[in-house]
Amino acid sequence: MAVLTERSIDFISQQVLFFVATAAVDGRINMSPKGMDTLRVLDGDRIVWLNLSGSGNETAAHLAEHDRITLMFCAFSGHALILRVYGHGRVVHPRDPNWEGLISLFPTLAGSRQIIDVRVESLQQSCGSGVPKFNLVEDRGPSELLPFYEKMGEDGVKRYWDKKNRLSIDGKPTHIFQD
Repeated sequence: MAVLTERSIDFISQQVLFFVATAAVDGRINMSPKGMDTLRVLDGDRIVWLNLSGSGNETAAHLAEHDRITLMFCAFSGHALILRVYGHGRVVHPRDPNWEGLISLFPTLAGSRQIIDVRVESLQQSCGSGVPKFNLVEDRGPSELLPFYEKMGEDGVKRYWDKKNRLSIDGKPTHIFQD
């Protein structure tokens, strides 16, 4: 039986922002905001998202050590709702055999570094009445994030990964390169 219902999938598809939380066995717990057109619900038990380059790579490091992951979606408009998706994640790198099939689900975005594949285990809903309502003013990704990586070019992005994404802030390997 699928964990994600039609209603929860519809709610997820309406969100422009979601949060990802992971933790290794020791070290810091990480929570990151994610946005843009980077998330797909494949079925009632599986979500994938395109992980774009950033100043760190904590999710990949944590999942290499321990595959627990939580995604959180909050209604910032409309009816109040918070949906937490608990599961087990794995990192799919461009060198992996599954990359081509998964990357085809997303638009071409500069700085695409990994796809996180989540097997959904359970859900938790809460009312979300304490979450304020917001209006989206602008998505910064197309005007700020993507041009930053487009200017670098593919080789520049790989140098950036080598400098900023090879290790987590706790010194754990992210496996962005085959090392």
